[in-house]
Amino acid sequence: SSKLDNVLYDVRGPVADEAARMEGEGLRILKLNIGNPAPFGFRTPDEVVQDMRQQLPDCEGYSDSRGLFSARKAIMQYAQLKHLPNVTMDGIYTGNGVSELIQLTLNALLDNGDEILIPSPDYPLWTACATLAGGIPVHYICDEQAEWCPDIADIESRITPATKAIVIINPNNPTGAVYPREILEQIVEVARKHQLMILSDEIYDRLCMDGYEHISIASLAPDLPCVTFSGLSKSHMIAGYRIGWMILSGNKRCMGDFIYGINMLSNMRLCSNVPAQSIVQTALGGYQSVERYVEPGGRVYEQRNYVYEALNAIDGITAVKPKAAFYIFPKMDVKKFNITDDEQFALDLLHEKRILITRGGGFNWGAPDHFRIVYLPRMGVLREAMADLADFFEHYRQS
Repeated sequence: SSKLDNVLYDVRGPVADEAARMEGEGLRILKLNIGNPAPFGFRTPDEVVQDMRQQLPDCEGYSDSRGLFSARKAIMQYAQLKHLPNVTMDGIYTGNGVSELIQLTLNALLDNGDEILIPSPDYPLWTACATLAGGIPVHYICDEQAEWCPDIADIESRITPATKAIVIINPNNPTGAVYPREILEQIVEVARKHQLMILSDEIYDRLCMDGYEHISIASLAPDLPCVTFSGLSKSHMIAGYRIGWMILSGNKRCMGDFIYGINMLSNMRLCSNVPAQSIVQTALGGYQSVERYVEPGGRVYEQRNYVYEALNAIDGITAVKPKAAFYIFPKMDVKKFNITDDEQFALDLLHEKRILITRGGGFNWGAPDHFRIVYLPRMGVLREAMADLADFFEHYRQS
């Protein structure tokens, strides 16, 4: 359908296609568009690599469709540390990254015409998968003036008898927001009032900075059906290993049909990547190298600070300071720059400065006034990029 084409058009889009074409001509493109740590010198912890090497001979067959016992046990213990209620081993599923599990979940949950509340801006896979499942994504606003927290009144205003669930992305991609307890409690109250399932994407939960605490919303909703998604791609810098998980918690009595669907779809793909599952226990236990990256002096922390300050120093650009993850979602003064089309802006930046960013519209943000920057490249590269951005905006006026 044209609707689905529009959603999938923004998942990668013509700007990334143009960057690939330019690379094919031998031009060097600075990619600030994808949260993939590996190209920027972030290393997988040695212990994790050694563990996988040691266990490879035992990973030649399929696992249980939900995952290896050792992996699910470690995930269960992690869920207990996050205070998730009513978690059992059979309610934990491993996946080839969280992305696969999002698609699995929405296929099991949504019938044609069912509505699901998804944040704007969002991680676009949620919108694409809801559409693919035959559902209707309904976007609620996250408020930049409130440090990108969900607008509770806006959520309430969008609920109809067809609404099945609410998605939250916390810590948030693309804004880097971390939701405080009071906001999470208000979302739970809305879900309780309207009998909605809560789907919480928490892949960045171990990448909080400045002392902010990540709270799993499922820990506040023991009486509601909740699905919590996380994984190792970001916290352990192993995006290519493809290992994520989801945890069913809270009120499972009303999840019977959903669980039946999940089990059927999980069995259909046989199992997730077994070698990657084999390192979950090692990765989740013991020393967490990611903590060094996000503390003062650490690469992610210092690069976040630099990019935040550099962007806000550009006339016509403002940005809320991210509290977690690898992303910042700056706002452009559309009147100053005469911007009416954020895709054209992204193409103009790519052609002039060879910098690839993701436009706000790619995250289902309605106005042409935002873009996302990934601040993973090393500081020297970021300094060059920010100087180029400042130079670009000094003269840019969209024609």
